[in-house]
Amino acid sequence: MKLSELIEGFSGADVEITGLTADSREVRDGFLFAALPGVVVDGARFIDQALSQGAAAILTHDNYEGSLPEGVPLLQQVDPRLGLAELAARFYAPQPDLIVGVTGTNGKTSVASFVRQIWEHIGIDGASLGTIGVVSKHGAKKLDHTTPDPVTLHKALKELAEQGVDHLALEASSHGLAQRRLDGLNFTAAAFTNITRDHLDYHETFEAYFNEKKRLFSELLGENGIAVIDADAAGAGRIIGVCEARHINVMTIGCKGRYLNLKKCEIDGFSQKLTLVHHRGTSEIQLPLVGDFQASNVLVAAALVAAGGVSLLDILPVLEKLKGPKGRLELVGSKDCSGFKQATDLPETAPELAPILAPVFIDYAHTPDALETAIKALLPYKKGKLHVVFGCGGDRDKGKRPMMGEIASRLAECVYVTDDNPRGEEPSVIRSEIMAAAAGANEIGDRALAIQTAVAELQPGDILLVAGKGHETGQFVGSETLPFSDHEAVEAALNKL
Repeated sequence: MKLSELIEGFSGADVEITGLTADSREVRDGFLFAALPGVVVDGARFIDQALSQGAAAILTHDNYEGSLPEGVPLLQQVDPRLGLAELAARFYAPQPDLIVGVTGTNGKTSVASFVRQIWEHIGIDGASLGTIGVVSKHGAKKLDHTTPDPVTLHKALKELAEQGVDHLALEASSHGLAQRRLDGLNFTAAAFTNITRDHLDYHETFEAYFNEKKRLFSELLGENGIAVIDADAAGAGRIIGVCEARHINVMTIGCKGRYLNLKKCEIDGFSQKLTLVHHRGTSEIQLPLVGDFQASNVLVAAALVAAGGVSLLDILPVLEKLKGPKGRLELVGSKDCSGFKQATDLPETAPELAPILAPVFIDYAHTPDALETAIKALLPYKKGKLHVVFGCGGDRDKGKRPMMGEIASRLAECVYVTDDNPRGEEPSVIRSEIMAAAAGANEIGDRALAIQTAVAELQPGDILLVAGKGHETGQFVGSETLPFSDHEAVEAALNKL
C-alpha cells in the first residue's frame, strides 16, 4: 500500500508500505516504523536500527531532531500514538461491522464474554477480545494485553472480518485508552461497568485513571453511538453527564436503571432469580451465576446487544444459558466430604448440602473492590468459615496491598497471604505490606502450598476463594514467566485428599 493511500494529502516520497510496527526488532523491508515515546525509553533511539533493517518510513514525535536518508519519509506528529492507531486501522482494514466496547475497573471480561455468548445463541457470528484473548466460534487466541497495541489489534480485527465475524465485543483498558490503541475503531456502543482504585502505578492519581476511562465516551464513541451504563456504580453520574453533554443516547441498567430496571434479585442455589422491568413489561430470569455483580454484568451485556439492534425480547431468554468466563467467581470443585470432588458432580441443590460440602471458587479479583465484591458474593453460601487465598502483584500500585489485606481479614475467618505475580519485586516485601493490615492471616509464599494448605484445612460447610490470578496459566517472577495455574493447583490439592 502506498503511503499516500494511508495518509490523506501526503505529498512526500510515495513509498510502498508493506507493514507497520512500533517494535524495531520486527521491522522488515518496506515497513513503517513508529518510534513512539515510552514511559522509560524514547522509541526514537531505535530509528537507526529500524532503518538498517529496511524501514521505508518513520513516524515519530514532533521533538525529533534527527535526519533520515533521502527517500525515507519522516512523519512527525504531536501524538504519534494516535497516528499509529489511525494508520493501522487503514492498513489492516476491514474490521467487523459492529463493535461494542466496555470499560471499567471490574467486569470487562465478563461483559465481553456475555455479549459474545448472547450473539452466538441468537445466531450472530460474534467475537470477544480482551483479557482472555480473542474468542469466537473459530477458536481462541491469546493476547499479551487486555487491549493490544494498534497493529496487533487491527491484524486480529482483519482476520475476524475475513472469517465472516461481523460483531465484536472489546475490552477497553485504561492503558489502551491512554495510549490511543483504540482510536482507529468505529464503536456502535460503549459500556461503563464501575470505577474503583487500580493501576495508580501508571496513572498516578485516581482522577487521571478515571479520565482515561472516560475517553471512551467523551472522544471515541461517535455522536450516533449508544452508551450503556450501570446506574448503580460509582462514577456512573459523571459518565452519564459526559454523554448527555454530547447528546449521546444513554441506556442505564441496575436497581436505578431505566432501560433494564433490576427490581429484585434472589439467591436460588448457585444461581439467581432476577425480576426485570423494561419497556416491554416485566420478565423473570433464572441466571445460572453466583454474585450480584455478575447480574449487573449480564444486564450491561444485554443492553449492549440491544444497542446493536437486537430485540430485548430475543435477548432475555438467552440470559438463562450464559456461562461465566474462566476464573470469574468460578466454582471449580469441592472438598470430598460426601463423595463429590468436581464442580460438575454437584447437584443443583448444592447449597442445601453445604453442611457436607466445602466448595472452592477461583476469581480474578486483584483490586480491593474486586476482592471485597467476590468475598461478599460468597458469604450467603457459607455454613462454616470462609477461607481466602490471595496475594498482590509486583511493580504495581503498592497502596492497594494493605487495603486488600484489611478487606480479607475483616470479611473472612481464614486468610492465606501468598505470592501473586511478584515480577521485579522481592516477594517477601509484597507479602509483608499485605500482612501489615491482615490481622491473623497466614503467610505462605509458595502459592501452590498456600492453596494446598487452605484446601486441607477446609471443614464441611466452609468455602474457599482463591483470588488474584483467575484464568492465568503463568506466574511472573523476575524476568521469567513460570507455568502456574490456580485451576491446576486446586485440582492437585483436591486429589491429594
